[in-house]
Amino acid sequence: MTTAKRFWLLMLGINVMVFGFVAYSAIAPGALTKTTLLPGVTSHGHYQIEMRCDVCHTEGSGIRQDACLDCHAEELRLAKDTHPASKFNDPTNADLLSVLDAQNCLTCHREHVQEQTLTMGLTMPADYCFHCHQETLETRPSHQDFAFDSCATAGCHNYHDNRALYENFLLKHADEEDFLSTMAGLIRTPVVESNTTQLNGDDADAPEDWMSATAEDVATLDDWASTTHAAAGVNCSGCHASEVESNSADVALKTDSEPELQWTRSVGLDACGKCHERQRATFFEGHHGMRLAIDLPAMTPAQARLPMHVDAAHRQLDCNACHAGHRFDTQYASVDACLVCHNDEHSRTYQQTSHYESWVKEVAGEMASGSGVSCATCHMPRLEDDDGNVWVQHNQNANLRPNEKMIREVCMNCHGLAFSIDALADRDAINQCFAASPSVHIESVDLAKARFEEKQRKKEQRLKQK
Repeated sequence: MTTAKRFWLLMLGINVMVFGFVAYSAIAPGALTKTTLLPGVTSHGHYQIEMRCDVCHTEGSGIRQDACLDCHAEELRLAKDTHPASKFNDPTNADLLSVLDAQNCLTCHREHVQEQTLTMGLTMPADYCFHCHQETLETRPSHQDFAFDSCATAGCHNYHDNRALYENFLLKHADEEDFLSTMAGLIRTPVVESNTTQLNGDDADAPEDWMSATAEDVATLDDWASTTHAAAGVNCSGCHASEVESNSADVALKTDSEPELQWTRSVGLDACGKCHERQRATFFEGHHGMRLAIDLPAMTPAQARLPMHVDAAHRQLDCNACHAGHRFDTQYASVDACLVCHNDEHSRTYQQTSHYESWVKEVAGEMASGSGVSCATCHMPRLEDDDGNVWVQHNQNANLRPNEKMIREVCMNCHGLAFSIDALADRDAINQCFAASPSVHIESVDLAKARFEEKQRKKEQRLKQK
């Protein structure tokens, strides 16, 4: 067979395959999906929402800068972003911006570029610090031997959130013990109004046809009656019923009549959000709830990229996935709910650690409330708002990317700063769920102390010369 014949046979074969694929797509809806058209693998920070291209892209115009801020603006605000776009509005920074446009998220962070995606789940130029801070390698002797692309090494500098790593903070906490004498974690106190009447099973206001005298219903009422919901006066209708909307003016005028209620056995996020808005909002920001936030079906463990238990593959991750209906057991939600799904090394090892031992003792009443260390202690920490109210962060990824964000909100409740930095930089320690002390050492605190001592020495010399 001649070369020309081989060429035309090859072209014919390609055309047949293309025609067949297009024809199949036409008769089999869904055969040609958006996944087929993705320009590359989506990072683990965004892969769950890759079917909603419009969340980040505008057709014909590429990625929108404000799409990044739609999801991350509040996080940057709370982090007191050390490099906000406004910082670069100063005309004196024009030369720097011509090299690296720090006002645009997309300068550093791209999507669908697997070969450039780092372990944090995003793309990031390794040398971005060097473009603006070359003089640091010259003016600080301690930094002269550091590689130009090592600034963001764990425990050193963080571009957006440097709250636990800036020099004054390092100095303030430089001499802390590895293990603090007392845990300083926040205690969550359920809010119950002083005039609220405790409800019990007899007070349930659900329709009679729901409350048939079966053992299951009795157990449901007992569960509900033992919760803080009942203590706070939240009856069945508070979650299971909503007022029927009507456009009738006649109905609208009957203000003295009881509103007609629409009852449902299924309780969704909106019902929970009526009282737990902050928890609902942060749940939508994390991996567990980000699909629901953009009207996609709920996340399931089967869709996760971390190892998960096979028998949990099809569980839908909503409020009830962790807070079982009518019981809302926060102890179960703090550990068991996590381990039902997660099957990675870090999760599996947790029950062999001193952290877990402390949690078992707290649950048994042998240690004070809040002194045990559960999965939620670290990954869904208790935070305090401006009014002093303690609430639980439901974005379980908020302090993981990068994990230095965990230092102030979590680690330093029990450990000194230097120990915390070392532990979070030790990949083996992380995999073993911190069953042992860290085996690596980050010099951040040492460098801050050395710089302070050098400045003090020079100050004393100047005083002596006077």
